[in-house]
Amino acid sequence: MRRAPQSHPAPDTGLTARHGPSLTVHRVFRLPLSCPVVSPTRHTWAHRDAPGPSLRPMADRERVEWHYHDVNQLAWPGRGVLRMTTAQGSWVVPPYRAVWLPAGVPHAHQAHGPSELRCLVFPATVNPLRLAGPAVLAVSPLLRELIAALTGPDAPTGRPARTLEQAALDQLRQAPELPLGLPQPRDPRLRDLAALLTADPGDPRTLAELGRAVGAGERTLSRLFRRELGLSFPQWRAQLRLHHALVLLAEGRSVTATATACGYHSPSAFIEAFRHAFGTTPGRHRHDRDAT
Repeated sequence: MRRAPQSHPAPDTGLTARHGPSLTVHRVFRLPLSCPVVSPTRHTWAHRDAPGPSLRPMADRERVEWHYHDVNQLAWPGRGVLRMTTAQGSWVVPPYRAVWLPAGVPHAHQAHGPSELRCLVFPATVNPLRLAGPAVLAVSPLLRELIAALTGPDAPTGRPARTLEQAALDQLRQAPELPLGLPQPRDPRLRDLAALLTADPGDPRTLAELGRAVGAGERTLSRLFRRELGLSFPQWRAQLRLHHALVLLAEGRSVTATATACGYHSPSAFIEAFRHAFGTTPGRHRHDRDAT
């Protein structure tokens, strides 16, 4: 029996509904970097079969629209950077990170730079970290090699495949969950504020100044950020800037240009923030990305 997708009430996206047992998307969407996170409606969900490990090359800005699976999925960009979006928020995922997507959760993804999407799938009952929702996970070198082997052109079958899948599960049980998601606000005032900063992450305005632009006081907005998103405004803006930085680096911007575009006072301040969040420098990130 097909698992019903989890319900997430949300505004209409205007996307066309797709029906049928599977979904294949070949269109390339050229979306601006400022395109806001939009949530799916029930009319835009498409069920997509995921019978086993998969590898999908993706062109720069190629987007796979809203769909869901009956299985748990571990999505890893073997190269490039991928943006994963659900009704709860978005995650920008470099090759040393992966996203856990529970069965039944509608999601979409978009490539930034030439990328590839490698996925492992597990029955809905198999959840080694007991995660209730989508999560970003650190990916060890061994887990990267296991995913690459299971999704490559010479992927094993039968007992060798099951052995590698079990090893991947063992690695997943040790994978740290990372607080790298960008939550999606629901309050209209927060959504307007988020749209302003998504359009220009380098915007230097304070919360009070942004509040005047969206018609809300600083205290009200600060309280809404904590209540809805579980983050302070500075924490949320820092996450937004880091997400935007990953996208710009994937699309070929220099470290200095990326730091300026994302509102950092200096390249060194950007490098320190990047290292703190991702455990590597922007320069090393670009080198590792290009080497994959």
